[in-house]
Order: sequence, then structure tokens, then C-alpha cells
Amino acid sequence: MELAYYSDLAVRLVNSEEPARGADTLTSVEAVRELFAAGGQAARRATDADVTRLRAARARLRAVFEAAAEGDEVRAVDLLNALLLEFPVSPQISGHELRDEDGRPHWHMHIADYAANASAGYTATASMGLAFQLTELGADRLGICEAPPCRNAYLDTSTNRSRRYCSDRCATRANVAAYRARKRLDAERSDRARRRERPDDSGRTADATQDRTPATER
Repeated sequence: MELAYYSDLAVRLVNSEEPARGADTLTSVEAVRELFAAGGQAARRATDADVTRLRAARARLRAVFEAAAEGDEVRAVDLLNALLLEFPVSPQISGHELRDEDGRPHWHMHIADYAANASAGYTATASMGLAFQLTELGADRLGICEAPPCRNAYLDTSTNRSRRYCSDRCATRANVAAYRARKRLDAERSDRARRRERPDDSGRTADATQDRTPATER
């Protein structure tokens, strides 16, 4: 679906905040304009008021990703439907300047922006793009990064639905953390084994001492 690429707007907006780190880049009208992938007229319409509006939309879109990541498809759909009702879109056929080899327009579906303000237009297109992704690929394609403390949203476009992290950086960090945790566990097990085998003052090992404990005291 041509409209699916609008879902990137949802990801961009959600990831403008990192709750676990207390980071938020959506703090100015300039930051709002940077969210618009193609810029243009929609970005130029942005005002300071759109910062607050988009922050509210961001929280609602994050809730969609979180519900999907938790396996609650019905809640994800309900949350997304609420956004679609509040921020309707006007689809239209567009050719832009794309031409095939015969010079004919490459017709495709496009979302026209007739919203009252920049944030409403952004939210409408982002929600519609996310809706296409969910219905075409499945709610389980909407994910939240599993590498703590990152909680970035992502769209899983892998062939085997195996994505768990928002980026290669987070995947590497998670793998390194898991490797170190395994090494620590192995070291602790080895240390416990050595302590059991170490002889005490009587020359007996801890295991031998334990084996000679009277049955009534075991």
C-alpha cells in the first residue's frame, strides 16, 4: 500500500521522547517542523501551539505501540480508531511528477492535508499510515524496543517477524548485556563449585563435611 509509508511519521513522533531517560526533543516549533519528513507547506504552517498538540498526540500514538507490543491487539485497534475518528483524512489520487517510461503519471493514493493546523494534519496522516501497517501486516509488527532503558517505537518489517529492537545499536547493547550476564552467572557457579571442593581445617572438603552430617541433623 502506498499510504503505508506515512506510518514513519508515527514512529518519528513517538520517538521524539525517551521517557525512561527523561529526554524530550519536542520542545520548540523548529522541532515540530523537523518531524515532517518532506517539509513543505505543512511544516511551514507549524506554530508554537503545535508543540503542545503534538505532545498529546504522541502519548496516544505511543499507547497504540505499547498495546500492540503487549499483544493486546483489540486495545491497539480501539486506540487507533479513536485517533482516526478525531483526525479524519481526505485521500486523493495523485501523480505528482512521477512518470513511467511512457511519460504517464504514476498514479497512487495520497492523503490531502486540509486540517485546521499542522499538528492535526500530522496526526491524521501518521494515524492513517499506522492503520495501514496494522491491517496489512498485523498488530504484532508494531513494537517497543526491548533494550532497557530504551522504549523507542519501531515497525517490524523483517520477513520472519523477529525484530525486537529499534536499531542495530540497541540490539548490540542488549546482546552484550546478555553475554555479560551469562559470564557473571558462569563465574558465580564456578566460584560456588570451588568453595564446595576447598578443604577445611580438618582436610575435608565442604561436600565431604556435608555428607558426614548425621541424618537426624539433615
